[in-house]
Amino acid sequence: MTLLEKAIEADLERFFEEDDLKGNAFYWRELPQSLVECQLKIKSDAFLSGLPYFVGAFNYLGAKLSYDDYFFKYEGKNYTKGEVITFQLPFSIALTGERVALNLLQRSTAVSTHTQRFVEKSSHSNIRILDTRKTTPGLRSLEKYAVRVGGGHNHRFSQADVWMIKDNHKTYFGGLRPAWDFFKNMQTHYQNIVVEIHSIDELQLAKELKINHLMLDNFSVADLKKAVELKSAGMTYEISGGVTLLNLEQYLVEGIDAISIGALTHSAPHVDLSMKIKALGII
Repeated sequence: MTLLEKAIEADLERFFEEDDLKGNAFYWRELPQSLVECQLKIKSDAFLSGLPYFVGAFNYLGAKLSYDDYFFKYEGKNYTKGEVITFQLPFSIALTGERVALNLLQRSTAVSTHTQRFVEKSSHSNIRILDTRKTTPGLRSLEKYAVRVGGGHNHRFSQADVWMIKDNHKTYFGGLRPAWDFFKNMQTHYQNIVVEIHSIDELQLAKELKINHLMLDNFSVADLKKAVELKSAGMTYEISGGVTLLNLEQYLVEGIDAISIGALTHSAPHVDLSMKIKALGII
C-alpha cells in the first residue's frame, strides 16, 4: 500500500459505505473470484489523473494492483477518445469497486483536464493558476490533487492554512485596519496573511499597513495595470473573479503573480470514462 492510499483509506471506507458494501454478505460471498480482464475505456479526450484513487479503491477491497509499477505511466498524460487501458482483477473486486473507482477517476480527470487548459493558455506568462476552496464537499483532497496533476497550484486547503481577510471580516471588524490588527495578533509566526482588495483606494491603504500579499478581487484590466504600477518589492498580487478560458488572455498582465479560479473545481466539464469486464480467454 502506498502512503497516498493509506492517507485516503478513511475516504474510501466512507465511499464504499455509501455504496452499501456491508448490505448483503451472502452476495459478496457468492461472487466469483476468477481473474478477468478490465478495460478502462477513454470515451472523450482527457488529461488523465486520479489513478492512485482508482487503484486505491480496488486495493481497499483486497486487490493487489501496483500503482508504482503499472499505472504510473498513465497518470498525468493526455488521452484521445478511443484509447483503452487494460489490467486484471478478480471478478468480485472488479464488479464491486467499479463504480466508486470510476467516479473518483472521472472527477479527478475532469478537474485536471480543465486545469490543463488554463495552464496551457497562460504558459507564455509567469503567472500561476491557483485553485480555491470551492470544492465538492468530501472531495477536496482529490480535486486539489487533480489541479496539481493538471499543472495548476493549490491555494489554501482550509480556512486556517493561510489567514485571508475577506469582505465579511472587514464588515465585522469595521474595516481593513482593525481586521488586519486582529489577524496580526493571532501570533502565528510563519503564517501568511492575504487580504482581499476591491479598489485602488483600498490597495493604497494596504500599502500603508505594509501588507505584502493581496488578492485583487474583480478588478478591471485597467485597474490591474494601475495596481501593478503601485506594487512594491516583496508584494504579491493574486487576482480573482470572473476569469474564464475565453477572457484569460487579457488578465495575463505583467506584474500579476497568480490567478485563482474557482471554476477549476466547481465547473470542470465532465469527461467520459467507462470500465468493461470480460472473462480471460474470451476474444
